[in-house]
Amino acid sequence: MKNIVLFGPPGAGKGTQANFLKDSYDLVHISTGDVFRYNIKNQTDLGILAKSFMDKGDLVPDQVTIDMLADQVAKNPQANGFIFDGFPRNTFQAEALDDILKNYNTEVNAMIALEVDDEVLVNRLLKRGETSGRADDSSEEIVRNRIKIYYDETAVLKSFYEQKDKYYGVDGVGAIDAITARLNAIIDAL
Repeated sequence: MKNIVLFGPPGAGKGTQANFLKDSYDLVHISTGDVFRYNIKNQTDLGILAKSFMDKGDLVPDQVTIDMLADQVAKNPQANGFIFDGFPRNTFQAEALDDILKNYNTEVNAMIALEVDDEVLVNRLLKRGETSGRADDSSEEIVRNRIKIYYDETAVLKSFYEQKDKYYGVDGVGAIDAITARLNAIIDAL
């Protein structure tokens, strides 16, 4: 079982790349953002709660996210592995992910981080906001807040996975297929 944490700031291309990787390696893609957006659209209790945080560019509380992720893993017991996109976001969540995967006698094989300059991220997100209608991509202030939160709260995971010798940084700028090839080279070497 291959379990990949696809990491990077908002707008780095995690969702785009995860779609290619899930097909190439027959993995289940779990995007916390997609799950939250589904719940928001359907106005579930979780969706209403998540929306109150996401609209401000803030992160959804850890335990809500952990419980949701554990449920998604449990729904796919025959998976060849998972791509975790948007999770974990801090050390507490990373340790919870380790515990979840231990229940299935597996572990995170690698954290692969898409590295992209902040100004490129801002431009990508604002353009996406114009076409997607996503509230969290609607203004430069919200976008910059999301990027700041990423650096303040989630970038600490780099050292968490470096200590386990599982961190890999990848240039996330360029043609989509070139970025995919960089990611494939790392996964193939695992």
